[in-house]
Amino acid sequence: MSEGIVHFQDNKHLQIIFGKYDQNLKLIEKELKIKIIRQNKGLKILGEPGDVSKSTELFDYLKGLVESGSDVKQRDIIYALKIAKPEEGGIDFKQLAKESIEVAVKGHLVTPKTKGQLEYVEAIKKNDIVFGVGPAGTGKTFLAMAMAVNALKKGIVRRIILTRPAIEAGENLGFLPGDMIEKVLPYLRPLYDALYDMMEADKVEELTEQGVIEVAPLAFMRGRTLNDAFVVLDEAQNSTPFQMKMFLTRLGFDSKTVITGDVTQSDLPKGTPNGLVDAERILTGIEGIKFMHLTGADVVRHELVQRIIEAYGKDK
Repeated sequence: MSEGIVHFQDNKHLQIIFGKYDQNLKLIEKELKIKIIRQNKGLKILGEPGDVSKSTELFDYLKGLVESGSDVKQRDIIYALKIAKPEEGGIDFKQLAKESIEVAVKGHLVTPKTKGQLEYVEAIKKNDIVFGVGPAGTGKTFLAMAMAVNALKKGIVRRIILTRPAIEAGENLGFLPGDMIEKVLPYLRPLYDALYDMMEADKVEELTEQGVIEVAPLAFMRGRTLNDAFVVLDEAQNSTPFQMKMFLTRLGFDSKTVITGDVTQSDLPKGTPNGLVDAERILTGIEGIKFMHLTGADVVRHELVQRIIEAYGKDK
């Protein structure tokens, strides 16, 4: 039997980590086979040496999240415990804390929840062009945008450009009512929603007015050179090979590009070549370009979403 001590400067932080009715505490005790005793300014942990060591690292990780202003939900602990299991990659909590992405004015942290997401974030750090391919709920767009906001905040880039193909099954922009902005806004709304999750609304609006943040349809990228920018192309499975080549050749100096998409969810007319599929066929193996494939194991939505994705995969 061994024991470990974790100190907290603020008891409010301790209560946030424990969760409502100590549900987080009970989960950690059960999963790591330890006993936790609350003390005046921290915790005493009792158990086998390896379990105690892992527990103290987990609490240090959770403490870092809380001190940054983030809330700690039970699912955060479940994903952290899962990713630390040897069969899931054996990522230690120190590495998980290192990969946390500071994105918002309040210092909120976005943390990869799976081994695939960790590798995806690492790929974005190391490569100028990264393709994040995978099903809905794997965090491919959200993490890319978190990295973009972080890069802007740190002064690594001067602007963020977010874009999507303005295409939907059976619809044509020319026949939709309203001016161009009204026509394309529904296609771009999810990108704005993700921005508002990471930054205060008035800050997003201010930076948009200044041109520091730009959200626009893919067609608007033609003829431009994007320097000092973090560019995210979302829903790339709805691009044609011509559009994809046009977009990729916009990359300027001191810029980074992330392309996300799900090849099983294309809205292109039947028989139309797919730009995302075409890009992987042509560009795989080129230095500086990385293709990352996220799977159902990387889904971080409701657990039913993962089961649904797996069921549809088996039905092919």
